[in-house]
Parts: sequence; structure tokens; C-alpha cells
Amino acid sequence: MYGAAGAPAQNALVPVVRSLRRPPPQATGVSFMNNQKQQKPTLSGQRFKTRKRDEKERFDPTQFQDCIIQGLTETGTDLEAVAKFLDASGAKLDYRRYAETLFDILVAGGMLAPGGTLADDMMRTDVCVFAAQEDLETMQAFAQVFNKLIRRYKYLEKGIMYFVEKKKIGNKLAMLTGVLLANGTLNASILNSLYNENLVKEGVSAAFAVKLFKSWINEKDINAVAASLRKVSMDNRLMELFPANKQSVEHFTKYFTEAGLKELSEYVRNQQTIGARKELQKELQEQMSRGDPFKDIILYVKEEMKKNNIPEPVVIGIVWSSVMSTVEWNKKEELVAEQAIKHLKQYSPLLAAFTTQGQSELTLLLKIQEYCYDNIHFMKAFQKIVVLFYKAEVLSEEPILKWYKDAHVAKGKSVFLEQMKKFVEWLKNAEEESESETEEGD
Repeated sequence: MYGAAGAPAQNALVPVVRSLRRPPPQATGVSFMNNQKQQKPTLSGQRFKTRKRDEKERFDPTQFQDCIIQGLTETGTDLEAVAKFLDASGAKLDYRRYAETLFDILVAGGMLAPGGTLADDMMRTDVCVFAAQEDLETMQAFAQVFNKLIRRYKYLEKGIMYFVEKKKIGNKLAMLTGVLLANGTLNASILNSLYNENLVKEGVSAAFAVKLFKSWINEKDINAVAASLRKVSMDNRLMELFPANKQSVEHFTKYFTEAGLKELSEYVRNQQTIGARKELQKELQEQMSRGDPFKDIILYVKEEMKKNNIPEPVVIGIVWSSVMSTVEWNKKEELVAEQAIKHLKQYSPLLAAFTTQGQSELTLLLKIQEYCYDNIHFMKAFQKIVVLFYKAEVLSEEPILKWYKDAHVAKGKSVFLEQMKKFVEWLKNAEEESESETEEGD
């Protein structure tokens, strides 16, 4: 088996391939014969089969478009048939991957080229929003198609508004969006797309919002719209539909009132007033905490009243709340009345500055009644507070008598009327005596 030099004979088994970089076997009969039974190494490698689900399909929106348009061609203008076709096609076509293309087709009629225009070399369909008639009834019918589609494939919800960002804006799309917001298919947070800086600057956002809110309010009402806006914290952002230099209540009101949306204008004005009131109360409390002079506080409040058109009866309510929040009240009922009288006596000049109208005085009386009822330790202090304010000329006879007769609220009514009984009788007698003196003088 071996030659003279100890090398293997020609008819020996083929030696191990050296290209595998393994150390060559020693030239001994035992080790070599043991290697005869070992598996021969291979250079071909091992092949693994790839499962189909691991193979990533090529992105081909054109092919997707052709499938959708072909189906729409077969359904024609029957929107109910269109809805059924789209619902069934979602099981075969990748709506999630081609959502942008799908909405290109359904809204514009075909794939949009960069810049928001229809590509000339692409298939088109007339079964789309932009090719439909511009009236609310037609948009409501299309809304049913989108409603069924989005409810079936929830991830398509935001697809409708990407057109806004692509500047493919139109009255029909705005009307459709309003209907979809009204029926709950879309969430009001979708309006974030309108706050794009370029769209706002070009006036596109405001114009789009007019048509959108008209159809939305037509389907619901301003209260339902307001509730939807509040739910997603959009109720205080509507001014942002205009550039920074035009973000004022006056400009917003004028623009939307002239466009036929007076109820939206009034809503925004009220929202701004509420915001101004909150800011006024916050600043008022800070000024009181710092111990600013009353004359400075009064001047500030009157300037805010004028700037934000806040009536005095509203302001006295804010001042009262601010005054009562600047102190930590004693928890013992027998001590809190004395503490309240001392505190309110100090702030009487400030309160008196904003009770120059009978309605303001009546508002203050109601605020005192509600506060004493809501804070049980103050239940016995109501009459003492009213008498203090009468002596300090914060309140006058007529509003007190009116409150006692029929202007009070139900909260603590029997307790507070009983407390006020003797004082009211005294006021009536004093009034009668004053009248008698006047007649005698005449």
C-alpha cells in the first residue's frame, strides 16, 4: 500500500482536500485508515430555502393603481358598488403600503406627481372626488364610501388629509372632510395638517377651513363641533389658520362672518374671552400676592376689561375669586367668620371699584352665596359679609333687596334667607323712613 518513501500508493483513497486548511494527516497507517470512515468535506456549501413570507415584494405603486382603476372602471359611478369593491380589494391589495396611491386615486383620479398635479402618463378614473359635482349631497355620498373604507381599514384614517400637505386643495375635498368629521370617521386632530406654514401664508388653510366648517356645522351644530375640537385641544388653535400678523379676534371674526360662519366667529370670540379671563385671574392673584397697591391693580384690571371687552359683572366675579384664594382659611367655623371679615374689610376698596352697576352688585351677592354654601365653614358668615360690604359701600340697598326677594339661587337658600331676614327688614324700614322724609321736605 505504501511506496518506498512512505507515500500512499496510487490506488489509495483520495486524500483530504488541503484547501480546507486543515492540518494534513500524519503518515501512519493507523490514523490514515481511521480517516477512511470519516465524512468527506464538501466545497459546495449548503443551500437554504427562503420562505415566501420572507421575500420582500418590489414597491410598485403603478401596478397597484392599475388594479384599483380597473376595478373602478367596472363599477362605474355606482358608489355603493365602489364601496364593496374597495372593501373586498383590501384583502388582496396592500392598502397599508400603498395608502398614498389609494387616496390619490379616490380623491384626484390617479397618482399625483410631485407638486400635486396628475401625472400625464398614468391611468386615470372619473370615479373620484375631484371629478364629482360640487354640492353637499354628492360629497355626503362619497363620504359613505370613505366611511366604510376607513372603518374597515382604520390605518387609512390620516390618508385623506395628506392632500392638504401636497397642496392639492379644493372645495370638494374640504366639504368631504367636514362630512367625515361630522360622522366621526375622522378625528379633529387631523386639522393639524392645516397649520402648515406655507399653506397658512398662502391663505389656503383659511379658505379650506371655511368649506370644511360649513359642511361640518351643517351636519351637526356648533356645540358638537366645539366638543370635538376641545377633545383634541384644538379649540384654542383656530387663530393659527392665519399668519401671525393677522391672528386677532377681529380679523378672524370678520373673515368667517363674511364667509357665512357667524356661529364659528362667535365661538372663537367666546374662547378668546375665556382665555383672557383666566389670564386676568392669574395675574390678579400674583399682584395680590406681591402686595401691589390697589390703585395699580385697579388700573390693570380696567385696561384688561377694555382690551378684551370683559363686562364688569364678569370682572367682579374674577376679583371675588382672586380675593378669596389669597388666604388659607381657618378650619374652625367659629373662627373663620372673624378671619373672613378682617380679610374682606381690607379688600373692600378693590371690590368697590368693580360694583358700579346694579348687575355687578347682584353678581357679587350670588358669588358670596355660592361660596358660603360650597365651603361649609362659611355657612354662618354669609350675613356678616353682606353687612360688611353694605357698610363699605361695595353693595347697596336695591340689589340686596332684589336678591332677597327673587334673585337668589337654590344653594343654601333657606339658611341664608333666614340669616338676612332682620337686616332686610331694617333696610326696608330705613328706605320707608327716607321716603317719608323726602315727602315731608317737598
